Amino acid sequence: MNSLSLAVRDSSTMLRRNLLHAWRYPSGTLNLLLTPVMMLLLFVYVFGDVMSAGISGGDRSDYLAYIVPGLLLMTVGSTVIGAAVSVCMDMTQGLTARFRTMAVYRGALLVGHVAGGVLQCVMSVVLVGAVGVAMGFRSTDATALEWIAAFGLITLFALALTWIAVGMGAISPNPEAAGNMAMPLILLPLISSAFIPADTMPGWFQPIAEYQPFTPAIETLRGLLLGTGIGNNGWIAIAWCVALIVVGSRWSTAQFNRDPK
Repeated sequence: MNSLSLAVRDSSTMLRRNLLHAWRYPSGTLNLLLTPVMMLLLFVYVFGDVMSAGISGGDRSDYLAYIVPGLLLMTVGSTVIGAAVSVCMDMTQGLTARFRTMAVYRGALLVGHVAGGVLQCVMSVVLVGAVGVAMGFRSTDATALEWIAAFGLITLFALALTWIAVGMGAISPNPEAAGNMAMPLILLPLISSAFIPADTMPGWFQPIAEYQPFTPAIETLRGLLLGTGIGNNGWIAIAWCVALIVVGSRWSTAQFNRDPK
């Protein structure tokens, strides 16, 4: 068996390990999912009429359509925290050191964490999207190509944030610190255009909302699903994703290859 076959076999084994771990201990993922679901329920049923009147003069259903794309990407940001915690546990509890003594492809454990994190993000987005549909969200104007593009954007965004979360987990001294270090991935959507347009924010605050990865990704997803204007947001979102993947993968690999704690 050649080296490529060994790498694929070991990586698939590590991916299966991570998925089985998530299946047997679902409480962590479910806890992270509660944040976007509760935000969806809160902002639609409690603030929906007021927020919609302030944005478009519509009703609660209009605001539901507005915030669902943002909360889908917020779900990605909250789910990847699980990857940070899992990597930290492997690094600090001796599992990484044990695998290094075995005939296992060196990058298999890292690939398993990343691939498993992306799959969990996609499944979490589907679940939150189903909650949005149950509440009345509809995307009747989106074509099949736009749906495919939206799914591709979510997957690419999940890959980018997972690499960053893996790096955070690799440098954390314990799982609690890993979870805390990854918290900005949940907080950033709160200061983006997920809940209100960036141009309605105070002037000094608008650059914070505009020049971050979540806002262009949200506006692109919103345009694909709802038919609003995308402009340059699509290219900016892709550029952010590619940059985060490059930085995150190099950072994570460097940290993962050092001597485990």
